[in-house]
Amino acid sequence: MSPSPEDQAAKDAQARAKEAEEQAKLPYKWTQTIGDLDITVPVPGNLKGRDLDVVITKTKIKAGVKGQTPVIDGPLPHAIHPDESTWTLESTPNSAQKEICIHLDKANKMEWWPHVETSAPKIDTSKVQPENSKLSDLDGETRGMVEKMMYDQRQKEQGLPTSDEEKKMDMLKKFQSQHPGESLWQRRGG
Repeated sequence: MSPSPEDQAAKDAQARAKEAEEQAKLPYKWTQTIGDLDITVPVPGNLKGRDLDVVITKTKIKAGVKGQTPVIDGPLPHAIHPDESTWTLESTPNSAQKEICIHLDKANKMEWWPHVETSAPKIDTSKVQPENSKLSDLDGETRGMVEKMMYDQRQKEQGLPTSDEEKKMDMLKKFQSQHPGESLWQRRGG
């Protein structure tokens, strides 16, 4: 038996609160779009780029202050394009602090990441809400795929057929209209 809408809402709120608490404890902040991921790591304001140790490879990330335990150090959950990924040291309004800003270009532009590196707590990627304004930035083929995925997701949530299921039903109706009184099984059995 599935929980009532009220119980489910309470359960979802509890899960979101736990997730927010886990993410707040991380020594960095991160955000993502379907195509890339951005990380900010606070560091002391007196540091220069040469004082930092930042390594970005296709499958790993390491960032921190030279000679200290890295703030982030581990495998990425998915591959990135290292040549398209960058990092900078940025000033903040608080002069006692700067931020390492890391931009990762995802290799697969069709998936949400549950975390930055595999030992960090995961987020529930099924609850990620993409920003609609970015849909127009996608190329035609990718945009079509994303729109189809969004349509199928809405259909599933409403207990309705997906676009593929609709296509199959249309084919079956067309067959039935062309072959009245005959079933698919009779035709195969010959």
